[in-house]
Amino acid sequence: MDERLEQLQARLGSILANVQLPDKKEELKQLEQKTYDGAFWEDTKNSAEVMKKINQLKKEIDDVELMQLCVEAGELDEAEKLISQYEVVMFLSGTYDKGDAIFSIHAGQGGTEAMDWASILLRMYTRYFERKGWSYEEIDRVEGEEAGIKSITLNVHGTFAYGYLTVEAGTHRLVRLSPFNADALRQTSFALVEVLPVVGDSEVEVKEEELEWQFFRAGGHGGQNVNKVATAVRLTHIPSGITVACQTERYQLQNRENALKILKAKLWQIEEEKRQSERQTFKKDKFASWGHQIRSYVLHPYKLIKDLRTDYESSQTEKVLDGDLDGFIEAYLKMPPEEE
Repeated sequence: MDERLEQLQARLGSILANVQLPDKKEELKQLEQKTYDGAFWEDTKNSAEVMKKINQLKKEIDDVELMQLCVEAGELDEAEKLISQYEVVMFLSGTYDKGDAIFSIHAGQGGTEAMDWASILLRMYTRYFERKGWSYEEIDRVEGEEAGIKSITLNVHGTFAYGYLTVEAGTHRLVRLSPFNADALRQTSFALVEVLPVVGDSEVEVKEEELEWQFFRAGGHGGQNVNKVATAVRLTHIPSGITVACQTERYQLQNRENALKILKAKLWQIEEEKRQSERQTFKKDKFASWGHQIRSYVLHPYKLIKDLRTDYESSQTEKVLDGDLDGFIEAYLKMPPEEE
């Protein structure tokens, strides 16, 4: 037997043992049975969650069965590609890894340069979302004075969105010839990527008396109606001092819901950091901070993008900045656990 085929069969066997395909099919059957009950659709929130789970299970089953078919048919290149992709997914076993993400980019040191860099990262990531088949919408945006953006926050919807995107949390450094300088000097800029999970209402308790709401007129783009009504919100959590602003939705209620969702995610993050600190050892630091530089993007005097955690690198800078991030993310997810 071909050695490569043997290796692929062994890898597929490990996946099948982990996935428990018959159990997945039975779970799918039971969930689909619920949808035949007319009362099921009356609870729109629950029905939406169930339909989301059904779609996830269908995709998971289809992916595994397609791997099996490719191996059986001897289509080894396609089989290896599919198996490699699925092996990465198996690393994502955290509580929120499979769910949606709250994704933010903040311009750092470097003035206009940094704001432009933040907008370049936004383009890179939205292209990546499109490649993954994820949807997204803006929650908040603060434009730069001359160019780019000071900060932006997005809701990202997709299977394993949080699991994949949490890899990107941290400081991203750009080195290039400045387009904003007449002398075309080399410039270094920084931007922070922050990634939070969407946590359930029962996961984080927030008391109404601990919240301070402010309402104001939204600024920036959004059409001629954007400044006429105080639809934008600023939410402060009094005990922690955390402040969240949301202003891109046209209705105040939607901005309130988004602000509360971000606040709960930030409070969850604080508690999770405490838990990890108490344990002292954990596989990887998933939390963004300005002191944690994760990747360097050098466009001059040479072209090289390098991840400082894994040493994975690519000289195809245009391709990466166009959203081709799988190599960087997979290299990080496959890192062996840190020794205690």
